[in-house]
Parts: sequence; structure tokens; C-alpha cells
Amino acid sequence: MAVLEVRGLAKHFGDFKALKGIDLTTREGEFLTIVGPSGCGKTTLMRVIAGLETPSAGDVLLDGRIITPLPPRARNIAMVFQSYALYPHMSVADNIAFPLEARGVAKAERERLVRWAAGLFHIEALLHRRPARLSGGEKQKVALARAVVRNPSLFIFDEPLSSLDAQVRAVARAELRQLHNRTGVTTVYVTHDQIEAVGLGDRVAVMQAGMLRQIGAPQALYLEPANTFVAGFIGTPPMNLLARGDTIIGFRPEDALPRAAAPHLEGVATFQIHITRSEFLGSEWLAYGTIKGAFENAAVLCKLRQETIDKVKVGEVQDFVVPVSRLRFFDKATGLRTAPMPV
Repeated sequence: MAVLEVRGLAKHFGDFKALKGIDLTTREGEFLTIVGPSGCGKTTLMRVIAGLETPSAGDVLLDGRIITPLPPRARNIAMVFQSYALYPHMSVADNIAFPLEARGVAKAERERLVRWAAGLFHIEALLHRRPARLSGGEKQKVALARAVVRNPSLFIFDEPLSSLDAQVRAVARAELRQLHNRTGVTTVYVTHDQIEAVGLGDRVAVMQAGMLRQIGAPQALYLEPANTFVAGFIGTPPMNLLARGDTIIGFRPEDALPRAAAPHLEGVATFQIHITRSEFLGSEWLAYGTIKGAFENAAVLCKLRQETIDKVKVGEVQDFVVPVSRLRFFDKATGLRTAPMPV
């Protein structure tokens, strides 16, 4: 297990600043996910860590040792890409064995390690096939086996599941987490999918425009966002953000209830919402509307259980209540939290 540290990392492409002084340290053996919208710099960060890009400033350290000047092959980092990057003319077994052969590992040991890695992902029956005869999910497993067989100090995954369909992706996500639990290798996983990020990560780092906006446990980011960007990015649906004067008030959609469904609930803030439509999601409903009063008809979204939706009347203005303890406050000018953050 290893500790990855990034100090003051910057990367410029001409006048464009892809990374703007990133400071980040993993914990030993953790699964850290990095999430953010397209173009925020997360893939550039991974490429610098892997040695595929040279930073404009800053350093990358692995177990306290600066590895910034080292070429990729000397870093003992295994990177899995979205594109799989399999050699089409090689069998699955040869693809998995390739990094071992490049390091001069003896043939008998290579064959043992290939069988071991294939067993981890249950692809023993595919070892003699070529990549052209594999499904997308099978190709991804081969790429993962090729990474694992190197016994790296650090895994880097750059959106490895984004090309898979939803069902295969869910299965692959579970397998990735199981792999990490078995190997204990420190893992950095990049994705634009916040559901994937919070589902996989021990901690989640949120990036925006080349900067790290918040890092913490998934529950902490969801319940205690440090700024309006994280509040609006983490969560499906995202947090409602309502401007009033110099302050933005936020609350999660599931924290709002029609007063008629909770007539005796105390310690609440009341909002008048004009319900415009509702949407059935199976076990839940989404109620869309606009808030009246000082919020200038801001759009708002409420997530309601089946037993509560009967209290909602589309086309009418109704009182909704939110526990005061669930309200979050942000500075309108900076987007930063203004209420004290829990320790």
C-alpha cells in the first residue's frame, strides 16, 4: 500500500491553465474518487501523476519520494483508461502478460501471474481469444487484469467504465470495489459520474476549473457541502439553492415536506411553493415548482415518498416545511458556506 501526495501541482497549455495548484494526499490503501464536470482537469491530473504529462509547477510524491522526474515505467503505477488500449493482434493472455514481459519476468512466472489475474476477474475461458471477439465488459476486465498483474504501488483509473452500458457498468463497479478490498492497493479513480464517485470512494475529491473544491467522505460532501458548486454537483437531484439578498439558502429535495403531511412537525422553516408538475419514479415522486415570496419565483424540486404525494396538488400554492437543521447557508458573492461546518 502506498500514499500518493500532490503538492502545488499546476499544468498550463499555453495560456490555458488546466491545473491551478492542486494539493492532495491520499490515505494508505484508500479508494479515492475524483469527480467533476468535463474539462475540469481531472484527466490531466491523472496523466501528470502517471508521468504522461510534465507539470508546469509542483511535485508528485509516492510514499514520500518525489517521482516527478521519473518516466512512467519507473513509477510502478498501473493506469487503466476508458479506451482499454488492448493490442488487437495479441491474445487475452498475451495482453495481460505484456507488462511482465517488458520487465523481463521469467515465462513460468508470467504464466502463473496471468492465471492468477484472470481468476480474479473470472476470465480464464477468454485467455486464448483476441480482443475483437470480446464484449465491452470483457475487454474492460482484461484491461483490469493487465493492471493488477503488475502488482503496482498505485492504481489509477481514468473513467474506465464510461463506455459500458448501465447494467454491465453496475456489475463492473461492484467488481472494482471487491478488487480493491482484496488487494488493498491505494486507488485513485476519475469519473464525471457523481453517483459512481460517491458509490465507490472512501473519500471523494470534487474538482472544478482546475481547482480542488472539496474532499471528504461521500456523506460529508452530501450533507455538508463547502460551497454552492459541490452542493449543486453532488446529489441526484441536486440541492435546491435559493438566493435571498446576499445569502443563498440550500436544502436537499428529500428534506421538504408538504405541511399537510407533517402538521405537527416543529423546528421548521416554511416555504410557499407553486407546484407545476409531478413525476413518478417508482418508489418516489418528484414535485417541481417555484417558490413564492422573497425568492423571486426560484425553481425548486422536492422528492416525496408514495404516501406523501397525495398531499400535493399540482397547480396550487402550498406550504412546504424544511427542518431548520437541514438548511445550509452560502455567501452569494463567493459561493462559500457561511454557517459553521461540523468538525
